[in-house]
Formats: sequence, C-alpha cells, structure tokens
Amino acid sequence: MTKTTPVAAEAVIHISGVHKHYGAVHAVNGVDLSIEPGEVFGLIGHNGAGKSTLFKMMLGLIPATRGEIRVGGALVQGPQFRDVRRHMGYLPENVVLSDNLTGLGTLHFFAKRKGVPTQQCGAVLERVGLSHAADRAVQGYSKGMRQRLGFAQALLGQPKVLFLDEPTTGLDPQAIRSFYATLKELRSQGVTMILTSHILAELQERVDRLAIMAAGRIQALGSVQALREQVNMPLSVQVQCPAHAVAEIQTALSGLNLSVQTNSVTPLILTMPCPRDQKMAVLRTLAGMADLVQDIQVFEPSLEDVFFDFAA
Repeated sequence: MTKTTPVAAEAVIHISGVHKHYGAVHAVNGVDLSIEPGEVFGLIGHNGAGKSTLFKMMLGLIPATRGEIRVGGALVQGPQFRDVRRHMGYLPENVVLSDNLTGLGTLHFFAKRKGVPTQQCGAVLERVGLSHAADRAVQGYSKGMRQRLGFAQALLGQPKVLFLDEPTTGLDPQAIRSFYATLKELRSQGVTMILTSHILAELQERVDRLAIMAAGRIQALGSVQALREQVNMPLSVQVQCPAHAVAEIQTALSGLNLSVQTNSVTPLILTMPCPRDQKMAVLRTLAGMADLVQDIQVFEPSLEDVFFDFAA
C-alpha cells in the first residue's frame, strides 16, 4: 500500500517529496510546498530550473516520478481530481487559439469543454476588456488581445484556483494594470493564484509569497521582504544635499564605515549601501543635519537582486 502524507487542512495545494525524472535528468528533485487559500503565489527561476515542470505536475498534465501532489484535497492523477479540475483555470504561456473563431466563439468552445454555461462568456469578455471585439475573428486580434482572451478562458466557471504562466506577455502597461486589478478582485473572493513570470518587478509588490527554484529544487521560500532579510543584502540610502555640504555629511558618516558615492549631476545625490543593522544609526545622523540634508530615500533590494543571490 502506498504511504500518503497527512495534508494540512488549510492548504489548497500540497506538494510532498515530489520528483520528476526524464532518464538521468532530474527536472524536479524533491520539492515540498503548501499554498494556502486566497494566496497569490509566485514561482520563479531560470529556464531549466524546474518551475514549468512543477507547474504542469500541479495541473495534472504530467505525472510525478515520485511523491504526492494534492489540489483541493484531491490527489492529482487520482479519481477525484477530475472534479477538482472543473474549479481550476489555466493560462498557458503560449495559449493556442483558432484564428477562424470570433472572440465570443472561442469562449463558447472553451465553455463547452469545461461544462460551463455559455451565458457566462459575454461577462467574462467584458471583464478582460474585449467586449468590443466579441464578434471579431481572432485572426485580427493583436498579441495583447490574444493574451487577454487566453486569460478570459481561464476565468470561465469562476475557478477557485488559477494557474497563470507568464500572464502579462504581450500586454501594454494599461492592460497589465487592469490584469493585476482583476487578480486583486479575485484574491478578495478567496481565489488562489499561482503565477510564473520572468518580469520580476511585476511580481515584487503583488505576490504574498514566492518560491525561487534552481536545479529542480526550491532554493528559497517566503514573502519578498522575508527573502530580502534572509539574504541580508544592504539597503541603499540616497541623500540629496547642496554641494557645499558633501564633505561635512561624509565626515559625519565616516564612523559607520559606509562607502559613499556622489553623482555628478544636479540635484547632487549621495548614495551609500547600508547594512540593515545600521539603518537607524544612519538616519539619526542625517536627521541631526537637517539644515544640510534636503531629502533622504531608503531603497530595499529589488526582487531581481534577491533572485540572483539565491539562484546563482
């Protein structure tokens, strides 16, 4: 009898000891992960890191070599998973659409495949901003419109879990903003979302947690802020001041052993990497020079900085 792993009641997705091997290639190599209801979860990694393979295993598109994946309590590849799939939406990186169908016809096609009433299709098209092109052939759609149509089919049936693979590919800035506004609405309704993206700046402020994958394993897991603190990368402090104040400010900060750089344009900005445990000391020093300091800004390391530290 196969031994199963107890599942945390709150986990919508539970992955335990999962491996996927293609001969000698270990695409996924021992992953454990739980994703909670209503969570916006990011999955990132270099090409070949294993994230796409893990994504497909969660969807039931390919079987795991070893280990266990449950979605909505049902074992993926098990007899109950078919019912769970009806409450899942999936936007693949390269969604395949028929050029000969209209936008509305495309949604009718997907709705019938999902067993969803076609009456939903008009409202879903409106939600992604394509109601004006409902009767236009997909052949005449731009890349961004095709991507929004792909998102629309993922929303059919009011899914409880959404898998979104590179979802903003081809979208213009306004469409990206609308896309994430929709995700915010869905999150408030308790929908769980798993996103992959190479555009890390987009994910930085929008995911609750994320996993960084490399060589088939999860190298780091947590909120963006928790991962920043884990790698202990310095903050960046920028000070705007008049030219005559530079020497005095540098002298005041010299006891903190900071490397201060000065730009050569106006306004004059002093930039210094600052260890987290020295942040308050730096700010206290600068606050005592209010007559010389015109502005202070403190910047956290970007998600891209954190990613390259873990995935190197």
